[in-house]
Amino acid sequence: MGERRIAWGPAARCRVLTAIGERFGRERPLEGLRIAACLHVTAETAVLMGALKAGGAQIALAASNPLSTQDDVAEALRSYDIAVHARAGVDRATYYRHIHQALDLAPDLVLDDGCDLVNILHTERTDLLGGVSGGCEETTTGIIRLRQMAAEGALRFPMVAVNDTRTKRMFDNRYGTGQSTLDGIMRATNLMLAGRTVIVAGFGYCGRGVAERAKGLGARVIVTEIDPVKALDASLQGYEVRPMESAALVGDLFITVTGNRDVIRAEHLALMRDGAILANAGHFDVEIDVRALEEMAVSLNQGVRPNTDEYVLADGRRLLLLAEGRLVNLTAAEGHPAAVMDMSFSAQALAVAWLAAERLNLAPGVYDVPEDIDVEVARLKLAATGIEIDRLTADQEDYLHSWRTGS
Repeated sequence: MGERRIAWGPAARCRVLTAIGERFGRERPLEGLRIAACLHVTAETAVLMGALKAGGAQIALAASNPLSTQDDVAEALRSYDIAVHARAGVDRATYYRHIHQALDLAPDLVLDDGCDLVNILHTERTDLLGGVSGGCEETTTGIIRLRQMAAEGALRFPMVAVNDTRTKRMFDNRYGTGQSTLDGIMRATNLMLAGRTVIVAGFGYCGRGVAERAKGLGARVIVTEIDPVKALDASLQGYEVRPMESAALVGDLFITVTGNRDVIRAEHLALMRDGAILANAGHFDVEIDVRALEEMAVSLNQGVRPNTDEYVLADGRRLLLLAEGRLVNLTAAEGHPAAVMDMSFSAQALAVAWLAAERLNLAPGVYDVPEDIDVEVARLKLAATGIEIDRLTADQEDYLHSWRTGS
């Protein structure tokens, strides 16, 4: 079943990543390297793992979210001689045990999705730090944490900020998160968005994508923000901007996309309408204060729909929490479409190969993906979809690279 899921969807739609895997098979840029990864264990991730293995790597994979793990895919990867430590629906203790098991590989390189693996390396598995020569981080939240570690002098090896490529922010964060988040919400609730008031907390690339998709489906969208520039951007794009305390009074659906904790707190929950829906598409299960919701509730009706729990408050109001407050797009749906992950994982694969070649020349810190990798991914994607673009003439090249020519 897992092999069929991989072959039918991602393997057919991840045309760029598949081509990179074929190239890795010829060039073997990862020969002899051990890679520990903490990623969503999905069919798309399986294609990335296959490309890295084709490049010569030995791989141990743990899940970055227990509710997104596809068990049949995990089993299929094990048959490809990839050590997978993941199972759908495990508790928090087992989740962290799986990360430790992946680290037992004693990796040379690491791949992370949210910085949990890197955090454990620096706090609980410091005995392994001397052998790790670099890694890649794929999420906004993870990179925020890595930059904090680097600023404090705590980061012990170079990490590449794969999330910060132009292709990742545009294609994955904006279009991928926008579509997959609403896909998960509609699967969990069967909600019609037209005419509803949707509160989007956070107007970064992911929040922007969620707001655009919700607006396109006919919703009235209100944005909450802490960043004045992003708030101004949202306002100039036609969205109403309010603080959460005000938005809580009018929202039908709340979607957190910030990368921070306690975005929706007890004081906000106390103001919400009966039937309000709470979903998270940002960080781990901390953006919505689920503990406060549990303390406020007098009863809990679990599973009123798949991935939907109903909390009944003392005044009779009902608040619906989706996916336990975890990432709704990966828990209630299947994450980003394969065509989106094709670009993100292609950048990841090429960044890993670059890091394998350059890691011994890099000091500890957070590094951008080289621009030529970003451009190559976009070029390969255009070619795979049959799109042609213009090229500069010799005179245009000269004009752009010379300061001596006037207007």
